[in-house]
Amino acid sequence: MNEVKVRNIRLFIAYDGTNYLGWQIQPKGPTIQGILESILTKILGHKVRLKVAGRTDTGVHALYQVAHFLTTSDKPLEVIFKALNAMVASDISVWKIEEVDFKFHSQRDALKKTYVYYIYNYPIRNPLVRLYSYWVPEKLDIKIMKACLSLFIGEKDFASFRKSGTDIKSTVRTIYSASLKRVTGIKHMLALEITGKGFMRYMVRNIVGLLIEVGKGKISLEEAQKIIEARDRRLAPPPAPSQGLVLKKIEYPEVKVIDSYPKFKVEL
Repeated sequence: MNEVKVRNIRLFIAYDGTNYLGWQIQPKGPTIQGILESILTKILGHKVRLKVAGRTDTGVHALYQVAHFLTTSDKPLEVIFKALNAMVASDISVWKIEEVDFKFHSQRDALKKTYVYYIYNYPIRNPLVRLYSYWVPEKLDIKIMKACLSLFIGEKDFASFRKSGTDIKSTVRTIYSASLKRVTGIKHMLALEITGKGFMRYMVRNIVGLLIEVGKGKISLEEAQKIIEARDRRLAPPPAPSQGLVLKKIEYPEVKVIDSYPKFKVEL
C-alpha cells in the first residue's frame, strides 16, 4: 500500500482589498481567505485551510502576502497555479506557488514586514488614485514629518497605536526603519514606508494618523513624543483610512524549496 505524501505549499499573493472585508473569513461578506480556500478546496478535492503571514483589514491592499497550506494532492504546482488564477477574480493574483520544507510556517517564520502608506497631498482631489491613497488637501510639512518618524524607530511600547478596544498580551513592537518620500511619476503623492518585526492591527494607520497631524502643524514633535510615551490610545489621533495601506514585502530566512512555479523571477 502506497504511503500518502503530505506537501507543504506556499503561496505568494497580491490583491486589491477594495471589495473585501480583509483577509480573514468573516460571518458576512467576501474575504481573501474565504475565496482562496473555497477555490483550492475545489481544485484539490479536500478541505484547505490557509495559514497567513499577517491578516490585513477591510480595504487594505497587498503586493506580497504569504500563506501556506498542507495537501495530500499530487497535482503539479503548474496545474494548481493556473487553475487558481483562472478561478479568482481579477483583483486577486497568486503570483507564485512553491512546495517547501514541511517545517515552514508563514506566520511564525516571518522576520520582517514592510508596509507602504500612500498620501495624496494636494488641494484638488484626484479620483484616479482615490482607492489607493488618502487625500489630504492641507499643506504638509514634509521635513517635520520625517523628523517625527525617527521617534518610532527601535523596540518600544506602541500601546498608543493599538486598535481601540483590543486586548492583546503585549503592545511592544520593533520598528527597524521608516521613511517618507515623494513618489516618482505621480504628482503630489507621498509614500510612507515602514519596516518592523511585526505590527498590531491598525498600528501603521494609527502612526500615519499622528504623522499627518504633525505635518499639518496641529501636533508638535514634543507632543508626539509624549503620545508615544503615554501608551494610551485615547491620546493619539484617529487612524488614517484603510485604502492607502499596502503590504509591500515579507522577509523570511532561507527555506528549502522543493519545486516552484513559475520558474522566472516575478517582479510586481
